[in-house]
Amino acid sequence: MGDFSPDVKKILKAHGCYWVRNGKGDHEIWYSPLAKRHVTVDGKILSRHTANAILKQAGLEKQF
Repeated sequence: MGDFSPDVKKILKAHGCYWVRNGKGDHEIWYSPLAKRHVTVDGKILSRHTANAILKQAGLEKQF
């Protein structure tokens, strides 16, 4: 059980998503051109379910 944040960010970048700004605490706001919406990414994602939910919001398939 590790931190999924670096992997989620790599996947988002590989699909054309980009960082917009910092959010509250350790969260970051990213934009997904696939889903045409903003996605919140936590600084430390400990659950694969949360990681997959972020990818789903960005219009991507499950990866974990």
